[in-house]
Amino acid sequence: MVSMQDDPFVSIIMRSFNEGWALRQTLPALQAQEYTRWELIVIDSGSSDGSVDLLRQAKPRHLLCIQPHEYNPSKVLNRGMELAGADFGIFLNADATPQGKDWLRPLVHTLQDPQTAAVFSRQVPRPDCRAVYALDYERCFGPNRESAHWEHFFSMVSSGLRKDAWAKRGFLEKMQYSEDDEYTRWCRAQGYRVAYCPDSVVMHSHNYTPEQAYRRQFGEARALAAVWAGPPESFNWPRTVLGGWLKDVARDLAFCAGRRRLREWPHAACIRWQQRRARLAGFKAGWQFYRSGYSGAEPPPRDGLPRVSQISPPRKLGRDTMPTNRAFISSSPTETATTKV
Repeated sequence: MVSMQDDPFVSIIMRSFNEGWALRQTLPALQAQEYTRWELIVIDSGSSDGSVDLLRQAKPRHLLCIQPHEYNPSKVLNRGMELAGADFGIFLNADATPQGKDWLRPLVHTLQDPQTAAVFSRQVPRPDCRAVYALDYERCFGPNRESAHWEHFFSMVSSGLRKDAWAKRGFLEKMQYSEDDEYTRWCRAQGYRVAYCPDSVVMHSHNYTPEQAYRRQFGEARALAAVWAGPPESFNWPRTVLGGWLKDVARDLAFCAGRRRLREWPHAACIRWQQRRARLAGFKAGWQFYRSGYSGAEPPPRDGLPRVSQISPPRKLGRDTMPTNRAFISSSPTETATTKV
């Protein structure tokens, strides 16, 4: 039996914004962990629902409050790691509730391998999760998860990083979406391992409106254009929108029928249509922003934005690649899923 005195000290880094409803579950679940050698660092982005009061009661080592317009995901992630007094930074979103008292230990144990730069937990959707998003969680975190066969997959919602690996470069602060996906791809390119830890479980899901689903997919597709190694013509209306949507709704129909949730299929079809439109529009906007005027893989530097070669080694990506911490988005023109993680 391992003595708790032998447990390495870790820093738990939490991002929060108007999630008091979830903090009332997440903070007690955190305090109930059998792994006790940790400090709490919180960065709140201008909550107005009482979240800050709840967070103060948890007595974090650091509590930073910024305004909503100041939020930049990469900067916040980097700031959390800078404040971390431990060699391991464990990230937990305020609305991701640990399931059981053994959420933390598996993450820390996995990170003790010097060749493992990052690790992420299993996520289960909340009971009120709509079918269209529940399917995405099934594909990404279910017992027979498809993500195990994707070229790359990572989720920042409940995850951990080694500080020595992060210190070599950190998150690129010019990226507004997919910053964690890009960072973990960089880790793998450096020879590090990125690990999935199914024994660490959190409950987390969102029921996005069609407008929110469109906005998230647009941002992810725009970011994808920065590292896309194939021809931009791969993204087109017949293939990306129509063909992709038909594939999506067929998959949703099978899922809804198998779980006696057929009434939710029209809603799923609506969400998928918005995502498909956004996927094409976002990619086109990103290609124009990052690549306009260049015929090769290297985009023009604009406003200090990193070149593609600085973002990720150009290469042909896999069919079902998915970034993280936002709406899942495949690097294939025809594949997509939408769960925020």
